[in-house]
Amino acid sequence: MTRSERLLELLQILYKYRRPVTGKILASQLGISLRTLYRDIATLQQQGAMIRGEAGGGYLLQPGFTLPPLMFKTEEIEALLIGCRWVVNQTDSQLTEAAQQAIAKLCAILPKHQQETLNSSLLIGYPKLIEPYDQEVINIRKAINQNLKIIIEYSDMHQKASKRIIWPFAIGFFHHTLVICGWCELREAFRHFRIDRIKNLTLQNETFPRKQKELLEAWHHFQKIPKPLF
Repeated sequence: MTRSERLLELLQILYKYRRPVTGKILASQLGISLRTLYRDIATLQQQGAMIRGEAGGGYLLQPGFTLPPLMFKTEEIEALLIGCRWVVNQTDSQLTEAAQQAIAKLCAILPKHQQETLNSSLLIGYPKLIEPYDQEVINIRKAINQNLKIIIEYSDMHQKASKRIIWPFAIGFFHHTLVICGWCELREAFRHFRIDRIKNLTLQNETFPRKQKELLEAWHHFQKIPKPLF
């Protein structure tokens, strides 16, 4: 790998992190020494890259910085393809269409010799369980994106029915079902609701008082689940 290729690779690694990442981690991913990493960071900063941080601390590429045109490795194309195929098989119709459009855009920018990778035999074999709940999932995603409350009529594992007002902030896509993560006004606590146990779902025009990001961070802390780096 030439130095220019390494600098581009460093930018791409930084681009995927939403929180500061240590020089030790960056150097390990690039297979270089810390001293070399510090020189590379300084070079990128001198060339205009908006990298915040310093030696001994964490580094973060500030929002608004645009990467040069990306060059994909075969494994990266396959990873994107598998991810998009999973979305097509496991999510609602809007995200399915978005995934198909993303693949079309990817194909348009790839060199001809890499476009063949899009016909890879790597497949996702899980059945599409979400189809009966397509509109519900669309409404839940809308509620999450716009901080809207939803009212659900729900039956728990013991078939006990209840009506809840919840503040949804995430959807968990699992092989066997989907789970809504939200703050329940009735219980005044975080709760999880399987979509196949929701008898009725109504989207409200009322917004909930806490931001989705704030709720998600509080939920991570409550569940003792580490935050994803990207």
